[in-house]
Amino acid sequence: MAKLVFGMNVSLDGYVDHQEFAPGPALFRHWIELVRGVAGSVYGRRMYEVMNYWDEDHPEWGPEERDFAQVWGRMPKWVVSRTLKSVGPNATLVADDIETTIIGLKARLVGEIAIAGPELARRLSDLIDEYRLYFRPFVLGCGKPFFAGPRPPLRLVASDRIGEDAVRLTYVPA
Repeated sequence: MAKLVFGMNVSLDGYVDHQEFAPGPALFRHWIELVRGVAGSVYGRRMYEVMNYWDEDHPEWGPEERDFAQVWGRMPKWVVSRTLKSVGPNATLVADDIETTIIGLKARLVGEIAIAGPELARRLSDLIDEYRLYFRPFVLGCGKPFFAGPRPPLRLVASDRIGEDAVRLTYVPA
């Protein structure tokens, strides 16, 4: 049975915004290895629209960006949306009965399934097995909060330093 994990880069004041701060080299390498090892990812529409940037080749990319694009492209993706009509390569559109779909994925896959997007994580909070907050030294003051709704009771199970400026806190439901 797979484990459902919600993890994102987050500012010190609790916001997520990939446009405002990019990961440093060590954290980016961490994300490459993490994506390389997951059984798949479930995206909300907005987060998928941000991430499908990696479906296209960009001439300005260096080796790290190309590596991430390659592992992201190979990873199975499920995109939760009622408005999208199609999704990119190696992605499946999920429009209805989302919870049943996720329960089915957890039952048939092995390893970790990543949840991408705070709104989707809020909707699936009863199914999430682990939360990973990657704190970065930024204060945004506003934006999309990591926890888009009431925070579930959590218990800290690990803390790790990643690179020079990131700390990952890992929580499980209490």
